[in-house]
Amino acid sequence: MILGTNRNACAWAAAGSGIALMALALAQGGAFAQQPKSGGKKGAGRAMVEPLAMDDRTGFTPIFDGSTLNGWEGNLDFWRAEGGTIVGESTPEKQLKLNTFLIWRGGKPANFELKLDYRMNSTNSGVQYRSVELPEVGKWVLKGYQADIDFTNVYTGQLYEERGRGFLAMRGQLASKTGADRPRVLGNLKPNENLRGWVKTNDWNTLHIIARGNILTHVLNGQTMSVFIDDDPAGRAMEGLLGFQMHVGPPMKIEFRNVALKTLP
Repeated sequence: MILGTNRNACAWAAAGSGIALMALALAQGGAFAQQPKSGGKKGAGRAMVEPLAMDDRTGFTPIFDGSTLNGWEGNLDFWRAEGGTIVGESTPEKQLKLNTFLIWRGGKPANFELKLDYRMNSTNSGVQYRSVELPEVGKWVLKGYQADIDFTNVYTGQLYEERGRGFLAMRGQLASKTGADRPRVLGNLKPNENLRGWVKTNDWNTLHIIARGNILTHVLNGQTMSVFIDDDPAGRAMEGLLGFQMHVGPPMKIEFRNVALKTLP
């Protein structure tokens, strides 16, 4: 995340309202789940929605082999593969002057789900998606959507656009943006402090990103952290690069494991 970017605005797209409201209801406790009916009425005996299984990787393909950075590209002064994890690390002797990214070179996913585990010990990081490179700024610099994560858990779970439109959906928000208007909150998922309590410090967290059309969803440890409907044709991206961020600042270590991707229609 880069702080200080202007926050452009937003509005609500009627075309996405049904999906968005369902996402909001599910995040609030499954209001749209089918309940068993009785008394011989139509729909009797219908099963409820399947419960969440965070470790379900059906249809997912690993994009990190666990031992090398084959298929990935970045500054190897800071990135390495070690013990089944991707590690990004800076030290007092080796500090970043610019946010740098490890970029997956296996394609530019459009509609997809991405699942991974991460652990960090300082500062700020993020998972980039539907992003583009900015070689004029620096090598291995990305612009685009970011599932934000930070050590103090102020921003973890929100949707931020790196080097773009800035904050799009804060943690706990279902938000939307149209044209030059500022992003607008359409509904609240759960209170920010409630969701913050689900983020583990100095431990492994499971992040699930769902990008389908112009609707982007971040789920962390089974909790819906943010949902964003991007109805800004000039500003949005419908496909792009995946990557991991190392942020300027104090020395930090970020680890990623069990990185898997599922392509959606």
